[in-house]
Amino acid sequence: MSCNAVTAHRAQLGEGPFWDAPTQAFYWVDIAGKQALRLIGDSLQVWHLPEHASAFIPCASGDALVTMSSGVYRLDLASEQHAPCLTLLCVADPQPGNRGNEARCDAQGRLWLGTMQNNIGEHGEDLPVLRRSGGLFRVDADARVTCLLQGLGIPNTLLWNDEATQVHFGDSLDGTLYQYSIHADGQLGRAAVWFGPHARGGPDGSAMDAEGYIWNARWDGSCLLRLTPEGEVERVIELPVSRPTSCVFGGPNLSTLYITSAASPLDHPLDGAVLAIEVDVAGKTCHRFAG
Repeated sequence: MSCNAVTAHRAQLGEGPFWDAPTQAFYWVDIAGKQALRLIGDSLQVWHLPEHASAFIPCASGDALVTMSSGVYRLDLASEQHAPCLTLLCVADPQPGNRGNEARCDAQGRLWLGTMQNNIGEHGEDLPVLRRSGGLFRVDADARVTCLLQGLGIPNTLLWNDEATQVHFGDSLDGTLYQYSIHADGQLGRAAVWFGPHARGGPDGSAMDAEGYIWNARWDGSCLLRLTPEGEVERVIELPVSRPTSCVFGGPNLSTLYITSAASPLDHPLDGAVLAIEVDVAGKTCHRFAG
């Protein structure tokens, strides 16, 4: 598979890829660089944010959500890129010293947000993760917050089955992807280990294809793993970046896999780029926030 960088932009910590099918737009963030980015065709827009942001997700109402350190905000997409208009939606995680990390919307348009101890300094430098203070929260369209999990290290990957009875959710501090059942009341069952530690890096963000296989980005592993529904490695997709962080299916047929990445000490030329590769299976669509 050949891959190419979709823009010349290089992120310190690219994350949170989202493909908006109605507008054929690609959204992502540079967490450490405090940027929210949107690419439509060849036009790149970059909003400069006051805080680290882990996700940038369009809303049904026409604006977009950004999950920042102090809360979940609405961003007016018509606002100036150096003076973004932000309105607080909610504070999902009230724990001081935490920040958002993984965030996706389920098929009902509810935001699921995984949080963690902040590990990024003011100038983008790495800080050690010393405590499991993170949680998993669900934010409904009316901004009501439900806590689903606590005691998390580094939450990564959020993917649901078609019946919305199971969710795949990972903790990179454990090197493990878990599977949870979703009860009728919306709470989660016990964690079941679905895919444990692997020699090719640690688990980061993921995308699910139409066959139910999961494509998992491997931090420090320079690859994606395509995993069967049973949690077995079906193939390894080698990448020209050291730290792929997440991926999402996009393009007119949802057969283009967009991959975010981060800078690394190895300083490969494409580290921090968004890569695009054409794959042999279509992916599942992303869902906007319903509010």
